Amino acid sequence: MNDPIADMLTRIRNSQMRGKSTVMTPASKLRAWVLDVLADEGYIRGYEKMTGADGHPAIEISLKYYEGEPVIRELKRVSKPGRRVYMGSNDIPQVRQGLGVSIVSTSKGVMSDANARNANIGGEVLCTVF
Repeated sequence: MNDPIADMLTRIRNSQMRGKSTVMTPASKLRAWVLDVLADEGYIRGYEKMTGADGHPAIEISLKYYEGEPVIRELKRVSKPGRRVYMGSNDIPQVRQGLGVSIVSTSKGVMSDANARNANIGGEVLCTVF
């Protein structure tokens, strides 16, 4: 697998289209950090680290719905393995005039775009969520 973050985002997107309450994904620190931001911003209920059926570490993500519709309407990967996207703190885009969130990997850890701007830190824009 070349892009584990894109794989996780696709699993979330597909599970929400099918109306699933949870989704499993292989575990990694970066995936957990991205899920921490999604949980802090209220896009998912939370996640739990566990062991998968094959014995490998996995993460079970609890998806969030509001009146039968998924809370996450749009989930896009910005920086890809073939084309990394780095931005300074002033250049980080606002998603839908601030209604959405960009997830940024900085030298201080993975954080939302608003937190990166407040800390005046730039970094790699991993994905956008609305």
